[in-house]
Parts: sequence; C-alpha cells; structure tokens
Amino acid sequence: MIINNRSIGKEFAPYIIAEMSGNHNQSLDKALEIVDAAAKSGAHAIKLQTYTADTMTLDIAEGEFFISDKNSLWQGNDMYSLYQKAHTPWEWHEAIIQRAASHDMTCFSSPFDETAVDFLESLNMPAYKIASFESIDLPLIKKVAQTGKPMIISTGMATLAEIDDAVRTARENGCKDLAILKCTSTYPASPENTNLRTIAHMQDLFGCEVGLSDHTMGIGASVAAVAFGATIIEKHFTLSRAEGGVDADFSLEPYELNSLVTETERAWLALGKVQYGPTEAEKKARLRRRSLYIGEDMQAGDVLTTTNLRRIRPGLGLPPKFFDVLLGKKVNQNVKKGTPVSWNLFD
Repeated sequence: MIINNRSIGKEFAPYIIAEMSGNHNQSLDKALEIVDAAAKSGAHAIKLQTYTADTMTLDIAEGEFFISDKNSLWQGNDMYSLYQKAHTPWEWHEAIIQRAASHDMTCFSSPFDETAVDFLESLNMPAYKIASFESIDLPLIKKVAQTGKPMIISTGMATLAEIDDAVRTARENGCKDLAILKCTSTYPASPENTNLRTIAHMQDLFGCEVGLSDHTMGIGASVAAVAFGATIIEKHFTLSRAEGGVDADFSLEPYELNSLVTETERAWLALGKVQYGPTEAEKKARLRRRSLYIGEDMQAGDVLTTTNLRRIRPGLGLPPKFFDVLLGKKVNQNVKKGTPVSWNLFD
C-alpha cells in the first residue's frame, strides 16, 4: 500500500498517523502548531476530520441526541453542540494541508458524508480514512472508494460481517490500496479491551494491511501491536492535555508522539526473522561463553580431576558438556595452567 509515495507494509517501519480531531479548540493558529509539532515528532501523516454539525446529526438537545452517560468524556453535551465545537472549519483545510506539505508530511482526512468527499477531492486529498462509527455507512464507503485513492477503514464496534461488508464495498467500487484498523471505540480505551491478537486474524481474513487506531493511554498498546503485524498506528494528538480539547484526555503530547515513532520502529526492527544460533553481531561474544580449561600445571600422565579441570570463561576450550567424559583421563603431555582443553591433549 502506498500513500503519497510512502510505502506501507511489513517490510517498512510502521506508518504513524497523528489525529488532530478537535484538539485545535477552534483556533487555526493552534491547528497549525499541531501540524508543526506532529512533524517535529516524526509522524508520517496528520489527519483531519471533515464534517459540520449539520452533516453529523440534528439540532436537537434532548432524548437520544443528548449525551447523558456519566462515563462519557462528553457527558452533559448535546451532539449538535459538541460537533460544532469539535469540527475543523472547511476553510482551514487548505492552510493545514499546505503547512503539512512544508514539512514533507502527508495530510489527509476522514469525510463523514458525500459533500465532504467532494470538498476533499477539490483539494486533491491523497488518501481517506473512514471512522469506526461510519464503517457501516456503505454508501459513504462506496463514494470514497470510487475516488480511487488509498483508503483506511477503522473497525471499532464492527462485527466480522460488518467489516466484510465494508471491505467488499470498498473493493467492488475501485479501491486498490486498502487498510483496516483494529479499534476499540471507547474514549479512552482500556488495554484489556484492546484485543491485539485480532490483528493477525484480520490480516488472514481480509488480505490487506492491518493497523491499530489506538485510544488507550500511552504508547504500550501501539508498540505491542507492531509485534502482531500492525503496519499503521493512529493516535490522537494534542499540544498539551492540560489545555483541554474534546479529545485531549486520551491524546498524545509531542514527546509521547516522538516516543511512539521511535519505539514502534524499534519493535518493527526487532521482529526480524526466525533465527537460531549466533547472529553475526554475536559471534565475538561466543568467546565469553564457558568452556573447559586446565586449572593447574600438569605433567604428562596426570589425571584430570574436578580440581584441575575447570568450566570457566572464555570459550576457547571444549564445551562444558564434555566435563564428565574427560574426568579421569590422563593428559599425554605437560600442560600449563590456563590451557584451553582440546582433544589433542589425550591419546
């Protein structure tokens, strides 16, 4: 899979996406600062969300349109007002895209309806992300797939059948470069609900790149995901959690994003291949293994005992596994203390 000339796959370091979401707090200057900080931290892409309150929900502040769940970060808000506060004004998009380009960093977005797709196409968006809550919106997936651009679909809450519907719809409508992301749609998500073992299973089932949209605190889950084959990691990003923002509580700060980039690459490098025996880098270290040495000066005909036959470092003598075999044998020559044991010392 390729996004903006960057290859994504197991042969490459994980592709790190910094999700701005609504952490700009309705300030374009802050949005541009977030782009700068994401680039400085090493992210490969900055992602936006393209919607308006009217394309997301109805302007109703009661019943199911009001968030009353006391466990929700957004409890006490109606959805319409929340989306008004969180949305990225469409007139900002071009400036944000240009700022990202100045850092040689990709900028793309999650459209939430067809009008957003048309708008983003006018900006020559290089790729698209389908949010978890929209993964069942097959008409939207169809519209995005028909652009022919690379496509990433988050799968939070989605059943296996729903993921299959989304993947089939994307492929049947022209999407060639497709990735899906394991995701847990709670904010923040708990590690025990993250179920990273699903990543490898998704790869086997759908035959595409699979990554993690990570809402847990910190970077541990993301680093672990790489060990299970994740090639894309997406994390929400903010300049400072203390400054607040609709998603700030579970977003990474710049130093954490930098750690994410560094540690996921280290995890990827550490995967390597199936390997037994010393690596090239370990060959010199073999000299520090234990081996058999003569521990006292000996005359020809002297018998090896537990006193004069030693299992010590370095490793130039016979392996320690021959210790019991050699006890009681006579040396056939005078031998100095500190001589590595070899078979030519015996008849």
